[in-house]
Amino acid sequence: MKVMVTGTRGFPHVQGGVETHCEHLYPILVKKGCDVTVITRKTYIDPSLENYKGVNLVPVFNPRKKSFEAIVHTFLAVLKAKKLGCDVLHIHAIGPAIMVPFARLLGLKAVMTNHGPDYDRQKWGKTAKFILRLGEMLGSKFSNKVISISKPIADNLKVKYKCDSEIIFNGVVIPEMSKTDEVLKKFGLEKGKYILTVGRFVPEKGYYDLMKAYQEMGEVSGYKLVIVGDADHEDEYSLKLKQMAQENKNIILTGRLTGVSLEEIYSHGGLFILPSYHEGLPIALLEALSYGLSCIVSDIPANKEVGLDEARYFKAGDIQGMSTKIYEYVQKPLNQKEQETQIEMVCEKYNWEKIAEETLKVYEDVVKVK
Repeated sequence: MKVMVTGTRGFPHVQGGVETHCEHLYPILVKKGCDVTVITRKTYIDPSLENYKGVNLVPVFNPRKKSFEAIVHTFLAVLKAKKLGCDVLHIHAIGPAIMVPFARLLGLKAVMTNHGPDYDRQKWGKTAKFILRLGEMLGSKFSNKVISISKPIADNLKVKYKCDSEIIFNGVVIPEMSKTDEVLKKFGLEKGKYILTVGRFVPEKGYYDLMKAYQEMGEVSGYKLVIVGDADHEDEYSLKLKQMAQENKNIILTGRLTGVSLEEIYSHGGLFILPSYHEGLPIALLEALSYGLSCIVSDIPANKEVGLDEARYFKAGDIQGMSTKIYEYVQKPLNQKEQETQIEMVCEKYNWEKIAEETLKVYEDVVKVK
């Protein structure tokens, strides 16, 4: 089966939930017999990299302006998919899904994965939010099959568009715990003595709230705040975060980390926090859980879907509530039994092999329909 993929910036090692999802999913589908080509955005991936773990990578032009990047690239990607030919075109995210009707007009069979209502992201203006809502509607109504990465997303599509979608979660690779501490030394960190979060510098991640909550607490028994990530496009918000970090020696911005460096940061954290206003199904949270990290998160539907103990949730945007939770849980690390139970849950529910099998079944159903 020949599968073409768009809606992602590409991979490997590109920041973003959709990118991480695709980087893990498609090499497994290749092993299951699919011929997979991912149409990448030219400015994110080295054009000389033509294959990654059996997945073909085809770079296509994208503008650098964030409001046009996805839609222009997806239009060109659909044309490329038509030219190269495929059994299934898989479009990720609701912005790129605005091109589903165009793909269908060209005779392509389209699957859309809805990674969440991106129009809820604070970075978008009114026009962009309208386009994203339009993409969600067109993708829901005209795709041959729709995949939702969580039940709240599926319920939303059912109510708004009477769209039945397959619920196929994000996944996580159960890691080996890192025993090295080179990255910790680089940033002046002690094992188990830092509060960690991972993600892009965008308003919906709630990092400004997190920094304020941390600052209001003063010293937290020697715990530093570590934020792993950066902005795709530098803007006023990301610059404000960096300025706040410069003014507090206990707030550490590591920039983007991947591979061994990221594994080390996860392995030795004391507490993971996700203060988001919006998520689809957060891979960073699943990764933290897979390392046996104690986690506290905002009470948005996507985070509630993971099913942590109710006491580990705080109201999104509640800086005082966040401070209280941080202070409470840095003093209550998980014991070994709790860690093992948590890791077992993640392994069973968010397994990439299972996710790949479910995705392949969707493709097979689409191809069967004449």
